[in-house]
Amino acid sequence: MQKNADQKVTVVGTGLVGSLLSIFLAKRGFKVKAFERRPDMRKETVSAGRSINLAISVRGIHALKQVGLENEISKMMIPMRGRMIHPKSGALAYQPYGMSDGDCINSISRGDLNKALMTAAEKAGVAIHFNERATHFDLKTGAVEFKNEKTQVQSPIHSSFVFGTDGSASALRIQLSSLAGYTSSETPLAHGYKELVLPAKGDGLFYLEKNALHIWPRGNYMLIALPNFDGSFTCTLFLPNEGPLSFQSLKTPEQVHLFFKEQFSDIVPLMPKLTEEYFGNPTGHMYTVKSFPWNYKSTCLLLGDAAHGIVPFFGQGMNAGFEDCTVLDDFLVKALATQGPLDWEQIALGFANSRKPNTDAIADLAVENFVEMRDKTGSPQFLLEKEVERILQREFPRDYFSRYSMVSFSRIPYQIAYEAGLIQSEILRELCSGIKNVGELNLSRAANLISAKLSPWMRAKFPA
Repeated sequence: MQKNADQKVTVVGTGLVGSLLSIFLAKRGFKVKAFERRPDMRKETVSAGRSINLAISVRGIHALKQVGLENEISKMMIPMRGRMIHPKSGALAYQPYGMSDGDCINSISRGDLNKALMTAAEKAGVAIHFNERATHFDLKTGAVEFKNEKTQVQSPIHSSFVFGTDGSASALRIQLSSLAGYTSSETPLAHGYKELVLPAKGDGLFYLEKNALHIWPRGNYMLIALPNFDGSFTCTLFLPNEGPLSFQSLKTPEQVHLFFKEQFSDIVPLMPKLTEEYFGNPTGHMYTVKSFPWNYKSTCLLLGDAAHGIVPFFGQGMNAGFEDCTVLDDFLVKALATQGPLDWEQIALGFANSRKPNTDAIADLAVENFVEMRDKTGSPQFLLEKEVERILQREFPRDYFSRYSMVSFSRIPYQIAYEAGLIQSEILRELCSGIKNVGELNLSRAANLISAKLSPWMRAKFPA
């Protein structure tokens, strides 16, 4: 008998990561029961309180490929091949993400993706129980207590192992935080967000460039827009929660309309329900969650936002969570190939120790990218450095791979991308110091700097 044949595992939370993880586990032969506090979104209208659109890129797509869902889910994606910058002057500036059309991130509906993953999980043999809220986790026995939101009936669920994928407000993480030596922090961003809709032009046509992520950078705040299949765009306003210009200070329809007219004048005529949506839609809040350890002995393991919630400004929250699933699957495959019973504690520790440095790195990168998007994308110096960086990638393809490309278009560990980016920033600053345009770029100097600073470091990380 296979060692996983009689292993019953519990997954708490069937959001994106929980649903995908359930598929991975079921395909490895585990008997999976998944519990979700919300109703079945495929049957009822459910407000997830989360962003409508997400950006999926290489890491997330790789995870889908691992469970045979890449082709099905790719039909839901709209490629975004670069940033379209909307300055106040109205002169648009396009910044390609990579060196080819294949270097793109993809807009996808959170709800549609979640529904597809739930259905795929059930087809793989996962039993999903809805309206079940986790209220208590017994650290000694590994039993999870669930309370049905409709009947109020409480039921303990016993299994071989528990996976906590119940989001940034994870009930399991709260339970673990009571342990001696456990560290957990939830760092709020001083900015909140509000989602609005830029309607379609009609007949599925787009008012804005379809294959771009649109950004209106305004220093301490910004507006972004991601495309939808019906021709509309989901717009997200990121604004300070408090202060002279903030969600707190914009109190009337007149103030909101004036603010948008002054700051985002090119799209105000295209959003007839602007003030109605502004006051009708909730203001979301953003946190960076860092915690450790992610497991307790051989009873449970946290993954995704439950372990490492990040702000959305590198488009990697879902991608990092999906990558958790592929990394954990690697550890499971190795464990299943060994003799003897599964050692859940060693699997959990190996996974967590390998992922923690990388999830910390992408959390820090996401906060840094917020500053870049809202402030630097409109800066002449930033634009010059980006143009120079594209030239370096073209002229030195074996030696120079931008931080953004490493994060979004490869599966290079986030920690490597973070550290390499620091060296690249030094090189770009030196090359752009004293020049006004890319025509003045000294390629010989660039070659020397890359050879002296970046190449030796990369060779040390990735020896031949």
